[in-house]
Amino acid sequence: MAYTTKFVTPYSILTLLVPIAGLLVALALRSLLILDYVHVLTGGTWTGIDLFMGLVMSRVLRSLDPKGRAEIIKRLVPIMLFFMPSLASVATTAGYFLASWLGIFNLKSIYILLSGVVVLILIIQGFGIILPNEVRIVLELRNEDPDLNKVVKLGMRNIYVSGSQVIFQIIIIFIMANLVI
Repeated sequence: MAYTTKFVTPYSILTLLVPIAGLLVALALRSLLILDYVHVLTGGTWTGIDLFMGLVMSRVLRSLDPKGRAEIIKRLVPIMLFFMPSLASVATTAGYFLASWLGIFNLKSIYILLSGVVVLILIIQGFGIILPNEVRIVLELRNEDPDLNKVVKLGMRNIYVSGSQVIFQIIIIFIMANLVI
């Protein structure tokens, strides 16, 4: 029996558009303050969600049977499919504009180069592993008889990758702190 969960809902679209709208407002107004808020809020939310997924959700899901895991993953997917790519894209883009506007974006700076490497790793993980797995989960759940083991395997992989992203996000926070000193 196929799951009837709607993956594209007004709420999921809202989670996609709100961070983007904040970035567009900051850029249109050329407001350093708004841009800083957008960068800190999206980056902090991204890091917090990854931390929560890696530390809390991984343990909660491991304690459940496959059907319970699939049910939780099924409910996470509609939000995570839109919200996380939006947060990651906006945090990264806002960070680039912030560094440019502050005059600290210099490709000869070791901190800028290191932040680029870390961002590249996060992009590969997020858009190369997590997002495709989210799409695979959606497609599997839309089947007449979804393979719950596949859903759980992909969902758990995403949660573990999310948790590993925290390490890189802590590194980039360290780099950002040193950029402004």
